Amino acid sequence: MLLEIKDLSTHFHTDFGVIKAVDRVDLSIDEGDTLGVVGESGCGKTVLALSIMRLIPTPPGKIVSGNVIFNGVDLLSLDSAEMRKIRGKDISMVFQEPMTSLNPVLRIGDQITEIIKLHLGLGREEAMARAIEMLSLVGMPSPETAIRNYPHQMSGGMRQRVMIAMALCCGPRLMLADEPTTALDVTIQAQILELIGRLKHDIGTSVILITHDLGVIAEAAEHVAVMYTGQVVEYASVENLFATPLHPYTVGLMESIPKIDAPWGRDVHLKVIPGAVPSLDDLPKGCTFQDRCAHTMQICREKEPQLKEYMPKHRVHCWLYEK
Repeated sequence: MLLEIKDLSTHFHTDFGVIKAVDRVDLSIDEGDTLGVVGESGCGKTVLALSIMRLIPTPPGKIVSGNVIFNGVDLLSLDSAEMRKIRGKDISMVFQEPMTSLNPVLRIGDQITEIIKLHLGLGREEAMARAIEMLSLVGMPSPETAIRNYPHQMSGGMRQRVMIAMALCCGPRLMLADEPTTALDVTIQAQILELIGRLKHDIGTSVILITHDLGVIAEAAEHVAVMYTGQVVEYASVENLFATPLHPYTVGLMESIPKIDAPWGRDVHLKVIPGAVPSLDDLPKGCTFQDRCAHTMQICREKEPQLKEYMPKHRVHCWLYEK
């Protein structure tokens, strides 16, 4: 097992109270695997990734409990200097918005070579050659020219390729990809997903793929964790999740996907999940999905369920499946 997350909680202390952005999360990923993390905006996906990378802004944020065990080492026990040696080299991250993640006043080549020189100890010429090689690997047109460009001179898809090249330039064992296809047109989305899959196969990098799009999960992941209000409410293989979704929230996400063979007409509408995600500083007692669920029972309003295995390698956080 490459990465094992145990009982991880990350809270933010604000003027409105304590925000439980990540709440007692348990996850794992094997070598060469792709784990998809899916859920609505604000469910804790990005904070989970930043917690793994130890990039939570403190204050107001703080990892209050848990373990993040990478290759046998608990990352939460490392000091800042030890974590910097791992971050970018053994674990890398493709951030959600490449335009704001790239430095607008530095050329692309300088930004990539900075990582290469820091972690691999190469000189400027060797580092630049490595940068060109990585840009070529991710399908960047004319990489020798691209390294001299600034971020604003590139399209969204090209900037995303730069971010992936930066994440992979040191051959990491784990890459966190935070919504790498957001705001890209469908053609570029398909290219980016194909690229991540090909590079995972060629380099052997494991991937945690964060998205709100179940279509992306179906195409690119082997296992999937569904998050809601900072918690994992369902965890399964992609095949099991799509064949037998258990949690009412997962079922709602599935039903909101357009079907190609649906009998469209004036009176046919996509199903939606009623209500809205509750505020994280004022979560209800019991199950946090209770006000949006069609199966709410009295126990759902009184006691919180636990994430338990309902069938082999398929866990669910719901009173409907308590034995």
